[in-house]
Amino acid sequence: MSSLSPHGSASVLRVDLGERSYQVHVGAGLLARAGDLIARATASSRVFIITNPIVDRLHGGNLRRGLIGASTETILVPAGERQKSLRRAALLYDRLLESGADRHSVIVAFGGGVIGDLAGFVAATYMRGVPYVQAPSTLLAQVDASVGGKVAVDHPRAKNLIGAFYQPCVVIADADVLQTLPAREYRSGMAEVIKHAAIADAELFEWLRLNANAVAAREPAAVAYMVQRNCEIKANVVRQDERESGMRAVLNFGHTVGHALEALGGYRAFRHGEAVAVGMVAAARVSVATGRLSSGEADEIERLLELYRLPRRIPGFSVAQILTAMRADKKAATGAPRFVLPLALGRAEFGAEAPEDAVARVLADLGAIP
Repeated sequence: MSSLSPHGSASVLRVDLGERSYQVHVGAGLLARAGDLIARATASSRVFIITNPIVDRLHGGNLRRGLIGASTETILVPAGERQKSLRRAALLYDRLLESGADRHSVIVAFGGGVIGDLAGFVAATYMRGVPYVQAPSTLLAQVDASVGGKVAVDHPRAKNLIGAFYQPCVVIADADVLQTLPAREYRSGMAEVIKHAAIADAELFEWLRLNANAVAAREPAAVAYMVQRNCEIKANVVRQDERESGMRAVLNFGHTVGHALEALGGYRAFRHGEAVAVGMVAAARVSVATGRLSSGEADEIERLLELYRLPRRIPGFSVAQILTAMRADKKAATGAPRFVLPLALGRAEFGAEAPEDAVARVLADLGAIP
């Protein structure tokens, strides 16, 4: 698998959830077609774009031109994870009310994971639910956050603690917008790509190893294949378990420790993907310690993260701090952290508990203060 997979200019995937089904469009130049794609999914012609100033400056004009014929209003939200709060959601409710948004208006979440989660949460709760569109502008959002309908805001003690399952009416993943993504944000998105490969697709894992230069250079064919394959993996899991009552939890590989690090860092010290990368190394080592995964395959996961220049060590926090933060996570059961533990490349176990002393040893080995 040494060559790039052939790809057309755009592809369409379907997330089959009965009456909540929707299409995911992946390809170049899709913002110019946004009006047509949204019109196919909903009858509304009143569109509220929620985005941040950076995305709006770079790509907002293209999106608005693509929405020709619709009545549009753009609402800007400052950048940063700290905006994913009930306070910011309340300000957005006020703005929507002042602008006359009703139950037939459409919200377009145009940004990365923060905007997608925040705007989706507002759409799910404003007037008991209005249609919304995911138009992800980061790699992380395109390959993961925009598909599946998990929307939320953060609580000071835990990430994504206040939220809902609320599916978009369409996802528009324009690969062109990734060309302007800062290098750190692009690398952060690669963590979710590696996560999907590690839990569900050993061939994708090998493809990522062999095509690292093309992916890092953001070659269009490589990016298109990568985004489409990740959306396929995510859509397949969501089809089988929409509300994370079972196997969808496998998508949380790396998130048990990752979310704890994000919360401890005040949602500023780490990008989401950076924290998840460290969390994947920790989970792989816990899996080795509990006899599930070979040490060689754990090393392969760590080497692939290193190849894509993602962090693999814990700086500045103590073992006790991390364990306490992990217990506060919404995935914990009766206060005991739950892990997704890889069993082999492309296969993982979800909902696993591990002895706290084994977890503590792994955290200390990764640099946490004993």
